[in-house]
Amino acid sequence: MNAHIGYRRGFKLAALGSALMLLGGCNALERLAGVGDSPQLSTIANPTHDAGYKPVSMPMPAPQMAERAPNSLWRAGSRAFFKDLRANQVGDIVTVTIDIDESGEISNTTSRSRTNSENAGVDNLLGYETAFNKVLPQAVDPANLLGLSSSNSNVGTGAINREEKIELKVAAVVTQLLPNGNLVIQGRQETKVNYEVRELQIAGVIRPQDIASDNTVVYEKIAEARLAYGGRGHISDVQQPRYGSQIVDILMPF
Repeated sequence: MNAHIGYRRGFKLAALGSALMLLGGCNALERLAGVGDSPQLSTIANPTHDAGYKPVSMPMPAPQMAERAPNSLWRAGSRAFFKDLRANQVGDIVTVTIDIDESGEISNTTSRSRTNSENAGVDNLLGYETAFNKVLPQAVDPANLLGLSSSNSNVGTGAINREEKIELKVAAVVTQLLPNGNLVIQGRQETKVNYEVRELQIAGVIRPQDIASDNTVVYEKIAEARLAYGGRGHISDVQQPRYGSQIVDILMPF
C-alpha cells in the first residue's frame, strides 16, 4: 500500500515538473535541437503578413479636393522638377535617423501619520452594571469597559535617474497609406555577430512633408513611434533568468 502511494506521489511530481517545463519554455525542444548552432537570421517577408500585424486606424480629417493647376509642369509638394523621389506610396523605402540623448531625474518623498483613540463605558445599565463581576474573572469598572487605540506611520522615498543615448539609422518600408496622406512605416534590421543576433525594429506614422529631400525622416517626427532594440543568442540567454526561476517568481506570493 505504501509503495503504491509513493508511486502515485512520484508520478504526480513528475507530471508537475513536466507541466512546469512546458509552461516555462515552450520552445525548449527547438532550443535543444539547435545546441551548438548559431542563431539564424529571419527570412525577408512582407511585414503585413505577420501574425501580429494590425492595420493602423487613427482619426482622420475631412477629405479635401486636390487643387490642380492646368497646363503646369510643377506638382504641389514636389522637391524635384520631374519627379518627387521621397517615399509616398506603399512599398517605398524611407530612412529613419534615430538620435536619442535623453536624461531624466525624479525624486519623491511621502510621509503619512495617523493616531486614533477610542474609549467606551457603561456607568448605568438598569442597576445591573455590577453583574459584570460575576461573569468576568476580575473586578470590572463599568466606566472603562472598552478602550481602543491605534497608531500608523508611513514614510516612502523614491528616486529615478535614467540616461539614454542611441544613434543609428534604419531603412523602413511604407506599409500603409492613411486617408489623410500620412504614411505608416515599419522597419526591421538584424545584425549577426558570431553567436549573437542584434535586432532593431521601428514603426510609426509620419507626414510626407516631414521627409527631407534626401528621403530621410528624424525620429522626433514619427507619431506613435515604437522602437525596440535587443538581441538573441548566447549573450542574451545568459542575461535572462532561467524559466524555472521566472515561474517561481510569478507563483511565489512573497
